[in-house]
Amino acid sequence: MYAENYIHTHIQPCIRMYVCKYEITLIMNADYFEIHRLTEDLAKLYSTACATSWFKIAGNKRPSQEEFRHKVVEFMKHFEYTLASFPQTQAADQFREQARKSLEKEIAKVLAGENKDVEKRYKYFVDYS
Repeated sequence: MYAENYIHTHIQPCIRMYVCKYEITLIMNADYFEIHRLTEDLAKLYSTACATSWFKIAGNKRPSQEEFRHKVVEFMKHFEYTLASFPQTQAADQFREQARKSLEKEIAKVLAGENKDVEKRYKYFVDYS
C-alpha cells in the first residue's frame, strides 16, 4: 500500500508534467507550422526562380554554384521585409523570432549545398540555359 501511494504521488506528477510540457510544445509548433513550411519552401518556390531570372537578365548563363547559392540567399533574405510588416506586439515578436530562426536554418542549408531543390535548379539552369 505504501509503495502504491509513493508511486502514485511521486511518479504520476512527473508524467503529467512531461505530458503537459509536450502538449504545450505541440501547440506552439502548430502556431508556427505555416511559417516553417513557407521558409522550407522559400528557396524552391521563390528564390531560385528570382535567382535564375536575375542571372538571365544579367547575361550570366553559367554562374558558379557558390554565386547561384548566394543569389538564392539574397532573395530569401527579402522575406525579412515581410516579417517587418507584422504588428509590433509581443505575439508578433515571438512569431518573427521563430520565422527568423527557421529562415536562418534554411539559408544555412542553401549555402552548404544541402538544399536539393536549389542544387537541382542550378544544374538545370547551367545545363539548359
